[in-house]
Amino acid sequence: MRTEPPPPPAADDLRHHGDAELRDAAPGLTDLAVNVRAGTPPAWLKARLAASLDRLAAYPDGRAARAAVAARHRVPADRVLLTAGAAEAFVLLARASRPAVRRAVVVHPQFTEPEAALRDAGYAVDRVLLRAEHGFRLPPRAVPEDADLVVVGNPTNPTSVLHPAAALAALARPGRTLVVDEAFMDAVPGERESLAGRTDVPGLVVLRSLTKTWGLAGLRVGYVLGGPGTVAALARAQPLWPVSTPALAAAEAVCAPRALAEAAAASRAIAADRAYLLARLGEFAEVTTAGTPEAPFVPVHVAGADGAAAGLLVRERLRHLGFAVRRGDTFPGLGPGWLRLAVRDRHTTDRFAEALARALS
Repeated sequence: MRTEPPPPPAADDLRHHGDAELRDAAPGLTDLAVNVRAGTPPAWLKARLAASLDRLAAYPDGRAARAAVAARHRVPADRVLLTAGAAEAFVLLARASRPAVRRAVVVHPQFTEPEAALRDAGYAVDRVLLRAEHGFRLPPRAVPEDADLVVVGNPTNPTSVLHPAAALAALARPGRTLVVDEAFMDAVPGERESLAGRTDVPGLVVLRSLTKTWGLAGLRVGYVLGGPGTVAALARAQPLWPVSTPALAAAEAVCAPRALAEAAAASRAIAADRAYLLARLGEFAEVTTAGTPEAPFVPVHVAGADGAAAGLLVRERLRHLGFAVRRGDTFPGLGPGWLRLAVRDRHTTDRFAEALARALS
């Protein structure tokens, strides 16, 4: 781990996401680049979305969805803010924090939108870079004491590390806003190590996404959990009616007991499929992972692919063999030899292992 204030990276680096690997893709390309659960949204959720179209003539009313999220996490409704995807929340945080924040720190490698949003708002962002040889774990006292805005993912994209809730809660300080991105937490069995619903951690803001588990990337829906004052400040930074009626219907639907049970079953299936993927990857001497992956994706390092040209060659070979993977070098702290692989079913993993063997030969 090291702390340093790097020069601002190119905007294209921080704005690169897995969907870019699929643009203009040939038909039949298998997607291991985007971390959205396959086979979603389920039919019952599609039906709920279709039914919401009858209400499109009216302006969106988020009260029922907000109440559903509050009940799901057992918090008052004034601690909930519905957003147009979790990514919007990063922009709102950056806007609402000015000019109070003096030192913003982002723990990397992680989802790059928080840093991009902060830089767009005029902040100089410091980075805490975690190291692969330490399993991308966050050491005690890694975050500078004078940081008054800290952003960390749990489980973290792309490292798949699940930080202990106690370790993250210990980052809280008087006068500090602690932002924990839990976009993938519902893919963790039991949502262990979650801080959602905690009201005893000062300055805590938890972000959730409904994109990953429910296949709603195109709908844009997520939410923020935080103190009433913080939620009110973020709401003032939002445009009017930021979340559409279908998105609100989705948020309400996936907080119901039936949906929570389905998500829990999916998280257990993902864990089993991830274990199988890791076992197949273990057959390759050139491929290593770091730490203990806990999310619906796995970061891998390919030996001999640390140069930009070599890393690109591996990805191009895999693409030629029918697989899109997420490049790792746009995540601060990772290089061209890193790839992020979405967890898929065993049949897909077997086909990918065959393609990887050919790509590395």
